Amino acid sequence: MKWEIIDDRLAYEGFFRIRSLRLSHSRFQGGDPLVVKRELLERGHAAAVLPYDARRDRIVLIEQFRVGALEAERGPWLLETIAGMIEPGERAEDVVRREALEEAGCQLGELVRLYEYHSTPGGASERVTLFVGQTDSEGVGGIHGLEHEGEDIRVHVLDAEEAFARMDSGLVDNAMTLIALLWLRLNREMLRERWA
Repeated sequence: MKWEIIDDRLAYEGFFRIRSLRLSHSRFQGGDPLVVKRELLERGHAAAVLPYDARRDRIVLIEQFRVGALEAERGPWLLETIAGMIEPGERAEDVVRREALEEAGCQLGELVRLYEYHSTPGGASERVTLFVGQTDSEGVGGIHGLEHEGEDIRVHVLDAEEAFARMDSGLVDNAMTLIALLWLRLNREMLRERWA
C-alpha cells in the first residue's frame, strides 16, 4: 500500500494548526489510487496520567472547562485525567509529573505506561501516551492550574468504586479517562499488591 501528498498548505495557525492536504492512496481492491482532500488538525502530542493511591484505593481526577464539549448534554466541564502537551525534546514521563503538580498539586511515584494511541486519526495528528501513576492522595484537592495558560482546574479525590460508578453512569465521557479507568478496574488488585 502506498500514499503520496500531492499538495500541502497551511490553512490556519492559531492555538492549533490546520493543514489543507490533497493526497492519494492505494485502494484495497487495486486499480487507480484514490485522490482525496482532507484537513489535518495539528496540536502536537500529549501525555496523560491517572494518579492512583493504592493504600487508600483512591483516584485523583480533575475537572475543567473544555471548548470541544460546548454542546455536551451536561455542559463543557469534564472529569478527566491529568494531561499536558509534550514539548520538543521532552519525555512523556516528565510531562505527566510536571502536569500533576501544576494541575492537582499531586506528586507521582512509579509510573505504569498503559498505551500510546491516536486520539482522533480521522482528522488530527495527535498521539497520546497514557499512564497510571502512584500517588499519596492525602491532602490533595482544591483549585489549581496556571493562570497564563487559562487554566481553572478543580481536583477530585474519589474512592475507586465511586470513580468507576461515575464512568459507568456516563459522568466520565472522554477517551483518555475512560481508557485509564477501564485499565485500572482490570488491574487494580495487581497495583494494590505492588504499591500498598
